[in-house]
Amino acid sequence: MSPDEYCQNKAAKSGSSFYYAFLFLPTERRRAITALYAFCREVDDIVDEARELSVARMKLAWWRSQVEFLFNGDDVDHPVIKALKPHINNYGLKASQFHAVIEGMEMDLDKHTYNTWEELKTYCWHAAGVVGEMSAQIFGYTNNDTIKYADYLGLAFQLTNIIRDVGEDARRGRIYLPLEDLKRFEVSKEDILDSRYSEKFQSLMRYQTQRAREYYLKAVQALPEEDRRTQRAGLLMAAIYYALLNEIENDQWMVLDQHIALTPIRKFWLAWSTWVSGGKRITKTIKAGKAK
Repeated sequence: MSPDEYCQNKAAKSGSSFYYAFLFLPTERRRAITALYAFCREVDDIVDEARELSVARMKLAWWRSQVEFLFNGDDVDHPVIKALKPHINNYGLKASQFHAVIEGMEMDLDKHTYNTWEELKTYCWHAAGVVGEMSAQIFGYTNNDTIKYADYLGLAFQLTNIIRDVGEDARRGRIYLPLEDLKRFEVSKEDILDSRYSEKFQSLMRYQTQRAREYYLKAVQALPEEDRRTQRAGLLMAAIYYALLNEIENDQWMVLDQHIALTPIRKFWLAWSTWVSGGKRITKTIKAGKAK
């Protein structure tokens, strides 16, 4: 199996919405973004599957060394790093960006709660914002404001993930919702851990959903018109994630004991329709604040 085939299999098996964004890209950009996604999947799996923190830290340290080897021009071992190698210079990717992703995974090992939104926002940048920046570089842009768009969109995606995975994360010992928000809406950590639904919990989740929508709006407002078509893959992901956010709200945030997801057919339709419209459809939907 070639390095590119390894990354392709990693992306396809994940079932992630990101996979659908890759389908419509030109070959070289698709290979690059698939390799980047596979890198993120590899380091994220270390944390999700960790039973011994010391082992997880050692594995993340090994990935740090692989990134250093990659950017120093040394021989690399892992197929994901081999797949990334041809694209580093082509798209201006930096070692510091890959290290930032690994730092986000280390934060998951060190922190199980976040006191404030500002603290959580820092984590979200490491987990998704910097990945958005690298993705924007791979997709191509001419206006530097596109990086601001990518940051906002990464935050919106991560907030959507947090909302969707509240119950699952709690069972893993992590609560990403800011503790100041739990206090404000009078929802305890025990309420989440014990899957206690209430009007207060719904109010808390409505507030988180509105925050996510604000970042989707900031993203599309920040995206320069001249880069909209090149950034269609990111807007394609936005269409899928925005629809998921609406689906969660329509289900009254029943996320403590079940996993809400879109069907593969619906994801593909959203991806195709967004690509064909040049990203205009989801941009208008988000600006209008409409469900999709």
